[in-house]
Amino acid sequence: MKIHADTVIVGTGVAGLFAALSLPRNLNIVMITKADLESSDSFLAQGGICVLRDEEDYDSYFEDTMRAGHYENRRESVDIMIRGSRQIIRELVGYGVEFAKDSNGGFAYTREGAHSRPRILFHEDITGKEITSHLLDQVRKLENVTLYEYTEMTDIIEEKGRCTGVLARKGEERIAIRAPFTILASGGIGGRYRHSTNFPHLTGDAIDIAKKHGIRLEHLDYVQIHPTTLYSRKPGRRFLISESVRGEGAWLLNRDGERFVDELLPRDVVTEAIQKQMEKDGTDHVWLSMAPIPREKILSHFPNIYRHCLEEGYDVTRERIPVVPAQHYFMGGIWVDSESRTSMPCLYAAGETSCNGVHGANRLASNSLLESLVFARRAAKDIARRTAQETLDMAEQKIV
Repeated sequence: MKIHADTVIVGTGVAGLFAALSLPRNLNIVMITKADLESSDSFLAQGGICVLRDEEDYDSYFEDTMRAGHYENRRESVDIMIRGSRQIIRELVGYGVEFAKDSNGGFAYTREGAHSRPRILFHEDITGKEITSHLLDQVRKLENVTLYEYTEMTDIIEEKGRCTGVLARKGEERIAIRAPFTILASGGIGGRYRHSTNFPHLTGDAIDIAKKHGIRLEHLDYVQIHPTTLYSRKPGRRFLISESVRGEGAWLLNRDGERFVDELLPRDVVTEAIQKQMEKDGTDHVWLSMAPIPREKILSHFPNIYRHCLEEGYDVTRERIPVVPAQHYFMGGIWVDSESRTSMPCLYAAGETSCNGVHGANRLASNSLLESLVFARRAAKDIARRTAQETLDMAEQKIV
């Protein structure tokens, strides 16, 4: 089967969806996803999305991101993300996304680990689902976008050193999708781990394909372990206990019910402390207590976490829960520049499969959704600019 498009996008998480929404409506766009449309990690994001609250917040937001990333971040990318945050939030609200409000009707902000002040917008504890579902609804309305589910990218098409589309398979059917521009937004690598918060089908396919074609990769060893997932002996994806739970005051406790770490330190530091505590106690988990958080706040801010834990036999309003670190996020990936361009002409990458340097060696909580949206939009705008320029050049050639 052969398909022709103006742009092909691999992945239907926030990066892929927002890129499609940001491309010109006169372009024919084909989007493919390995599973169903809602099985992307973007739907799983619990905590929230960061935003620059005001100009006075810039320096501290920048420093928080750099410090969490051990100052290995690409400074230009961090600046781009922060300064683009308010525009992103305006666009999301325009698409119908609802964030929690305070008593005055303004945005309510929460705080998570390694943030020096509250600057995170949220929708209960299902912020990713709130954002991604609205973006998906908007994309479904676009007449210029065709969506293919259960369609797995098997390779890119390379001709004369540039990308001219992708090869894919859907069941037994083989598909060649040719397009002047390609955006890889196929997610992370959690499916390669025994314990992960990711969907198991996210196995870093784009990374393997990029390596095969000699496309530049960066920091493949930068893998973030989330400190708190609900401990279980059951196989499969681990349920995330959001960073914002600790941001609202929850405690991490050892076997004797004692706190052993500052819960608001960066994720890698907290994870290391938990690992050491488990070794010291001779246990395979530690405990998280939400006792410092009022019951009403738990039920309003964390209803999904409350329900899931209850299904597992834990009432978080009355008892502590067992938690353990698990693979969560990939900070490395396919190297891209500030416009999300890879080292191969006409090939872009955005979201977790890319590495634009925002996160450095360790991602600051709730920067992932924002980073994906900002740089997906930049990829789309660069494609739009190049398409317009090519159209202008062709018109001038006809006149000559």
